[in-house]
Amino acid sequence: MIDFTAWSHPVLAVTCPSCGRRAGVMCRRPSGHKAADFHVRRKAEADRHFIDRHGADASIERTGNGWRIDPQGRLRKDEAP
Repeated sequence: MIDFTAWSHPVLAVTCPSCGRRAGVMCRRPSGHKAADFHVRRKAEADRHFIDRHGADASIERTGNGWRIDPQGRLRKDEAP
C-alpha cells in the first residue's frame, strides 16, 4: 500500500516511470545527476494513485513534522472566500 505521508515529499511514494527510481529515492537526470525536481510522469503517477486511494476531494498538506491527508481538503478550499 502506498503511504503518501511516509516520505519527505508525497511524490516520493511512487516509483518514477521516467528514470525508474524506486519509491523514496529522488529522480535522476539522464546524465546520472540528481534531478532538481520530480519528473512530470512521476508527479502524474503520484496524483493518479492518490486520487484512486483517497478520492478527488482529498488533499495532502504539510504539517509541522510531515504530511497529513485531509479527506475533504479540496472541498474546503473551494468553499473558502
